[in-house]
Amino acid sequence: MKKFLKIFVTVALLLVALALIFNEPLKSYCVKYLAQDRLTKLTKDQVRQNNLRSVSYDFKKVKPISSKQVLKASVQNNAPAIGKIAVPSVKLKLPIVKGIDDNALSTGAGTMKPDEKMGKGNYALAGHYMTDKGALLSPIVDVQLDDLIYITDLKSVYTYKVTLKKRIAPDAVWTINDQKGRKLISLITCADGGANRWVIQGNLVRSRVANRATLAVFG
Repeated sequence: MKKFLKIFVTVALLLVALALIFNEPLKSYCVKYLAQDRLTKLTKDQVRQNNLRSVSYDFKKVKPISSKQVLKASVQNNAPAIGKIAVPSVKLKLPIVKGIDDNALSTGAGTMKPDEKMGKGNYALAGHYMTDKGALLSPIVDVQLDDLIYITDLKSVYTYKVTLKKRIAPDAVWTINDQKGRKLISLITCADGGANRWVIQGNLVRSRVANRATLAVFG
């Protein structure tokens, strides 16, 4: 009995150690898989239906991304994707998801305001920063001025040119407000371990009909 108990404890400790060692890589893998799945399978009909869903825009309820949260999002796999975003210069490709609850932000870039319209006003998106710079919105920390940002609702493709990259305080809400006469995109993610935020802003430079050629950037 003592020998069995010793083996059991040893195996349990080994499993815990492996979980701790591979926690971040596994979490990153699951997030990437979930995002890619939603990205590749998104259809116009799903966009239309997901735009009708009620979602949360309560910033206070957003928690740091955890393995439990990612697992829940992976099992449910029902975040309301309403479009796609691509930033070729940093190899970012993600689904755009309606709202900013934990499920949405474990899947892609979440819309920060109700009734946002692509190509109009200040289209603001938020996303988690992960230590793996290829996951979620992490790659935007490497974006440079004049880089291009593409978004689509599968009807049109909107191209923005980056004009601002800046660290801001978490309460700097001016970054997502509409600015008279300007058509903007704003991307927000954590900086300095959550003490600050990165904001990337760009001006709309072109709008085109979505077809095989214009959607290739998201493929």
